[in-house]
Amino acid sequence: MKLSNLILMVAIALGVVFLAGLGTWQMKRLAWKEGLIERVQKNLTEPPLPLSQIETMLTKNEDIEYRPVWVTGRFNHGLEQHYFATFKGQPGYFVYTPLTRPSRQVIFVNRGFVPLTKKATTDRVAGQVAGEIRISGLARSAPLQKPNRFVPDNDFEKNVYHWKSLSQMTERAYGKDSPSIAQLFVDADSTPNPGKLPRGGVTRITFPNSHLQYALTWFGLAGALLIVGGYFLSGRLKSQ
Repeated sequence: MKLSNLILMVAIALGVVFLAGLGTWQMKRLAWKEGLIERVQKNLTEPPLPLSQIETMLTKNEDIEYRPVWVTGRFNHGLEQHYFATFKGQPGYFVYTPLTRPSRQVIFVNRGFVPLTKKATTDRVAGQVAGEIRISGLARSAPLQKPNRFVPDNDFEKNVYHWKSLSQMTERAYGKDSPSIAQLFVDADSTPNPGKLPRGGVTRITFPNSHLQYALTWFGLAGALLIVGGYFLSGRLKSQ
């Protein structure tokens, strides 16, 4: 066999293996995504629990993600932290506000979305509710590190977060002498706030799932390469 044909055969084989590998990876992603969707839907149907019970579950390494929860306390609006986000195609911020519970423990509550022009609390005074309030929503775990290296670092000077670092929110809000902080977040539900801002109920509970289509595409390309490449290679070998 000529060297050129051998090289072509190896190239075809490597291409088929590579494309089939991508298809296999997408199948694994499909299984992961289906598991995630099933877990989220199951947790959403659970009865609402007080935050103390959610914290107990967390200490036992039980799944708290998207579990309905309620908590009472008083907001400290002057210590808001702002997470850059989009909501229904509009850029803005999710407002994370510390809520001091009767036990003096603090939990950061994602009160919801405000557009870019309403970042300052002075532009939405009506929504700065005072006194003790009950918040209902969903429990969310606090990530310990950036999702990946492509996510920008949080900008403390501008009070803009690109990933939800509970430790950094705590340090920026309270400095080194922080109170006891609950090690999770609560995403507030869609109950309207005075002045309609922040707009609650922003938790994403639907997830795109196109992994099967991607897998079939990669497997199809692998099959096409095998057929076309094999036909071309067989023609070269017969002509020798």
